[in-house]
Amino acid sequence: MQSVTGKVRPVPQEYASVTPYLIVDGVPRLIDFLKHTFNAEERALINDREGHVGHAEIKVGGSIVMMADSTRQYSPIPSQLYVYVEDVDHTYKRGLEAGGASEQVPTTQFYGDRTAAVKDPTGNIWWIATRVEDVPPQEMERRMRERSSTGTDSNPSP
Repeated sequence: MQSVTGKVRPVPQEYASVTPYLIVDGVPRLIDFLKHTFNAEERALINDREGHVGHAEIKVGGSIVMMADSTRQYSPIPSQLYVYVEDVDHTYKRGLEAGGASEQVPTTQFYGDRTAAVKDPTGNIWWIATRVEDVPPQEMERRMRERSSTGTDSNPSP
């Protein structure tokens, strides 16, 4: 199929091959949270006849996140997303100011990221990260084993 302007791209420009699609109870609250926390840009907001958000698109950094309000057919499904930012500590504070709840304070991880986690007002957990060290795979594995042998949490969760 072709468009008016020529050949249609199989993956639209500015989209990644994998694009999160969130089903939430309260898209406007989520959009406000993302705008305040990540300086996100609202790209699309389409309401259905009942006034619910049938589809919205937000640009967070260089990525598009799609979302819609939950319905009888599609229940809200909390998700977890990992977002790289310039300053994890600052972004974490902004997430709390935007009404998020702390899931993890900023912490430097064995795999080279400084991470924090904030639950948004609709129940999604946003893992916020800044790379602070490039760790080769062998060193990462050594560090993980060391954590396991010392009894610290061996789960490499973000």
